[in-house]
Amino acid sequence: MKPKILVSREVFPEVIEHLAGHFEIDYHAEDAALPPAELAARLAGKAGAITMLTDRIDDSALAGAGGLKAVCNVAVGYNNFDLAALSRAGVLATNTPGVLDDTTADTVWALLMASARRVVAADRWVRAGRWQRWKFNDDWLGQDVHHATLGILGMGRIGQAVAKRAAGFAMRVIYHNRQTLPGEVERACNARWVSKEALLHEADFVVLMLPYSPAVHHLVGAVELAAMKPTAHLINVARGGIVDDDALIAALRERRIAGAGLDVFENEPALDARFFELDNVTLTPHIGSSSRATRLAMAMCAADNLIAALHGRRPPNLLNPEVFGG
Repeated sequence: MKPKILVSREVFPEVIEHLAGHFEIDYHAEDAALPPAELAARLAGKAGAITMLTDRIDDSALAGAGGLKAVCNVAVGYNNFDLAALSRAGVLATNTPGVLDDTTADTVWALLMASARRVVAADRWVRAGRWQRWKFNDDWLGQDVHHATLGILGMGRIGQAVAKRAAGFAMRVIYHNRQTLPGEVERACNARWVSKEALLHEADFVVLMLPYSPAVHHLVGAVELAAMKPTAHLINVARGGIVDDDALIAALRERRIAGAGLDVFENEPALDARFFELDNVTLTPHIGSSSRATRLAMAMCAADNLIAALHGRRPPNLLNPEVFGG
C-alpha cells in the first residue's frame, strides 16, 4: 500500500500527478486554508503532508498524528512551523529555499520602482480623470533610482539577487548582516558591509530581506524609521512583523520618510486599514514568489522533499536534521 499524505491546499495538477505515483493523497483542492481543527483531524493517519504558510503546525495540530513522519512547506519561510514541537514528535520538516530567489528579487524591484516614482498613485490619478494638463514642476516628482544608495538588511540568497540587479542602475550597494559575506560574494554583488545604523542613515532605499523570528520582531520600528532619510523608501518583501506597522503608518502619514513598498504585513491578510488612506505606500498581497513557473517549482520541491522523506532518504531541504540523525 502507498503511504497516505495530506495536501493541505490547492496546488497545480502537475504536482498532484507527481505525488500520486508515490502516495495515496487526501487533497484539499480549495484555495483556502483548512481551519485548525480540520487540519489536525486530516493529519491523523497520514505519513506526510504538503503544507502552506497558512497552516500552523504545532503541538495541537500534531496531537492526533502519531504516524506522521514529514511535513513539507511550500515556502522558503517556515514561521508557521513550531520546529521544537515537530522535533519532539520526530517529524521531519522541510522548506523550499533557492527556487524563488530571482522571482522574489524581481518583486523587490517592482515595489522599489513603483514607490520611487509613485506609479500606483499616479495610475489612480489618471483613472479618476484628474489629469488635465502636463506640468513641469508637477505633483509627481519622485526619487531617482539610478546612482542612489541601496541598503539591504539581510543579505542571503534573495538579498544578493536584489543587489546584483542594482548594477544596471549604477547604484551604491551597502548591506548589513550579523556577519560579513565572503569577499568574493561581496565583489559579485558590488556590496559593502556597514552597521545597521549606518545603513539606515545612508540608504535611499532600505530593503528588508530577513527571515522572520522572534529575534527580529519589530526590528524596524519608530527609532529605525526616524534614522532614515526623509527622502528614503522602505521596501519589505520579507515577512510581516519585522516592521512595526503602527510606527510605519505614522512615519508615512507625517512624511518622515518618502514612501514604502510592502508585500507583507502584520496580521495579514487583515492588515491595518490605515494603510489604505496613504498615497505614499504601494501595497501588494504577499506575491513575492508569484509567477507560475516559480510557484510550480516550489510545489515540486516540496513534493520531492516529501518523496525523499517517506522513502527513507534525507530530504534535500531539511530544517530539523536532528530528527533524521544529525
